Amino acid sequence: MYNAGTFLAEFTVKLAQLGLVPRIIIGVIVGVVVGVVLPDLATSLGLLGGLFVAMLKAVAPLLVLLLVMSAIANRHERAADSQRIVLTLGLYFLGTVTAALVALVLSTLFPQTLTLSGVAEGSPPAAVGGVLREVLFKLVDNPVHALLNGNFLGCLTWAILLGLSFRRASEAFREQLNTLANGVADVVRYVIALAPIGIFGLVCQTVATTGIEVLAEYASIAGLLVFAMLLVALLVNPIYLWLLTRRNPYPVVFQCLQESGVTAFFTRSSAANIPVNLNLAKKLGISEELYSVTIPVGATVNMAGAAITITTLALAAAHTVGVAVSLPQALLLCVISSLAACGASGVPSGSLLLIPLACSLFGIPLDTAMQVVAVGFIISVIQDSAETALNSSTDVVYSYAADHAVFLEQPSHRG
Repeated sequence: MYNAGTFLAEFTVKLAQLGLVPRIIIGVIVGVVVGVVLPDLATSLGLLGGLFVAMLKAVAPLLVLLLVMSAIANRHERAADSQRIVLTLGLYFLGTVTAALVALVLSTLFPQTLTLSGVAEGSPPAAVGGVLREVLFKLVDNPVHALLNGNFLGCLTWAILLGLSFRRASEAFREQLNTLANGVADVVRYVIALAPIGIFGLVCQTVATTGIEVLAEYASIAGLLVFAMLLVALLVNPIYLWLLTRRNPYPVVFQCLQESGVTAFFTRSSAANIPVNLNLAKKLGISEELYSVTIPVGATVNMAGAAITITTLALAAAHTVGVAVSLPQALLLCVISSLAACGASGVPSGSLLLIPLACSLFGIPLDTAMQVVAVGFIISVIQDSAETALNSSTDVVYSYAADHAVFLEQPSHRG
């Protein structure tokens, strides 16, 4: 007899046969419906999203430590690998500066003003030096502290040092190290398989607690931010990818946006998206020696979206208070925004507290700048999601570009 149990079983099987992205889209649609129709239930279902993000954040530092350590200990290092790592890091900074310039041009063409009222809480850095100092201290963090607190730069430092030391270890030990890294990678795949459920919970909670109407007053500035990020994702990144690989960039760009950007959009955390990006980089055939380093580094320093946010909102503050911004000041803002963005935390809304730093270039008082930060939090449901999607997907795009650069020797892992 065909009953509800049979129908549910067949539906579950068919759903499992769909790809990850279609299941995520279904989770988003169902989440929006539940958030609108059953807001009380949706708030409780937000626990699913919180658990999903927490699992990603829990496994990511250990994965980075073991994956990089094993890759360095077990594989023969080629000069081309070092060149590609340097090239990727250069692309990260170049892409971040370019994104700030895009935001500058759009903010000049479409100047924005804000209605300022509330003051956001938080302690912004006093200067760029403070941001860079924090990054340097993260590099030399205690390894246990780095693992517990999700400090990926610290994990990466220790992974590289231990990996180099373990190159002299016995082959049996290095094989066990590789087995351990593969085991954690399997755990990551299990967690990623839960993405549709986790994203369903995140969407439920966002729609139920925030709603879309709260964005109406700031639709103009939010639209400008999203447009700038789309411009970088769909024009700037493909140009850099084509210049390096001399092949059609859009299949790779679209795949990165689909498989990395969609997940990052809802988790709103570059750090939490590291396992997703590592899995995608492997699927794209990027050299493990390259992506095992550039993906975790990119989650901290490759912040094109953050540079757009800082530049756009700082210029909006200047326009609001009537400060005339000269061309040298505007260009300096792009550089400062890029450097500050590199120190932005890989957690939701990590770039917003860097806005007062940029506003200080124009002599804007801290109280006013913190009101701009408050506006950023209001629109963060859109701004921060789009920002993280751009940041995270770009990590894989630039790693792919460096790995397939035509002017570098092609690695032996591609036949």
